[in-house]
Amino acid sequence: MSAPLTILGIETSCDETAASVVLRDADGHGEILGDVVLSQLEEHSVYGGVVPEIAARAHVEALDTLIEEALARAGKTLKDIDAIAATSGPGLIGGLLVGLMTGKAIARSAGKPLYAVNHLEGHALTARLTDGLAFPYLMLLVSGGHTQLILVRGVGEYERWGTTIDDALGEAFDKTAKLLGLPYPGGPAVERAARSGNPDRFVFPRPLVGEARLDFSFSGLKTAVRQAAQSIEPVTEQDIADICASFQKAISRTLKDRIGRGLQRFKTEFSDLSCEPALVVAGGVAANQALRTTLQSLCDANGFRFIAPPLQLCTDNAAMIAWAGAERMAAGLPSDDLAVAPRSRWPLDATAQTLLGSGKRGAKA
Repeated sequence: MSAPLTILGIETSCDETAASVVLRDADGHGEILGDVVLSQLEEHSVYGGVVPEIAARAHVEALDTLIEEALARAGKTLKDIDAIAATSGPGLIGGLLVGLMTGKAIARSAGKPLYAVNHLEGHALTARLTDGLAFPYLMLLVSGGHTQLILVRGVGEYERWGTTIDDALGEAFDKTAKLLGLPYPGGPAVERAARSGNPDRFVFPRPLVGEARLDFSFSGLKTAVRQAAQSIEPVTEQDIADICASFQKAISRTLKDRIGRGLQRFKTEFSDLSCEPALVVAGGVAANQALRTTLQSLCDANGFRFIAPPLQLCTDNAAMIAWAGAERMAAGLPSDDLAVAPRSRWPLDATAQTLLGSGKRGAKA
């Protein structure tokens, strides 16, 4: 049992500006006291994607007000806050600078410790906030920038079992939507179109299915979608619906194979686990209901508990950042020096082999 902790969280890694106040009680249970998220969807939709400079400027304009509102909703002042947690990476460097510098300023002026949080760790620990999940468990992170299967052993202890070797799943959704003339963001647009489509009309590839390694690949699937659309031009609304439905079916079958192998590995490595094993899905693509249904069925068949946090906690939010800070503080992990710098690339498992995006900024995955 540890002392109750009240943490202010700040999230500005992409195109959502967010602030939140979260309580971690003495028994380790979490409660969101105040949570505010401002979306920049309208600002970026005309460009078909996030424009980093526009995002950074929007964070500057909104963040102070959102922090004040989160504190007001929680009924707290800075005197009641035990620490500040701010996303320090990975993400767009301009946005990260805004959030982290704001966190530093508050920490310095209020005399509070600062936790520079890995955005991915926020996703990894969200199920402990919402469901009180015990370690260890598996997490499937599916977003615009990441597709990873991660073993979560404990706070600060993460082992990457699989990652994308090319496109992330969210990127594949966005590029497919753009190719078909669907609006941004692509994921929800593809899902909506797929509801009236025939998933058996097109047979798309299922990359890496059958391989023992647990990595993912979606670049070839995206190429197959383009070729299918070009072969029947001009495409009708029904053609688009059928392509989207077939695209989602291929993804579901790919995940069924990739994640199914991961579940079996987990059961082998943790055969003496006293509680029910669990798979957590996180990230923006986790909002897709077809993929959730696939993962739920897979978990049911393998004796796993399936946890999908509420939709507002799957996409970028500050509650998960505040919670990650609380978890790190409760675990006795050190706070960060005010000289800490943002990192546009920051793998959750720093020991994993680099498969994608290695360079001056570090490994992407």
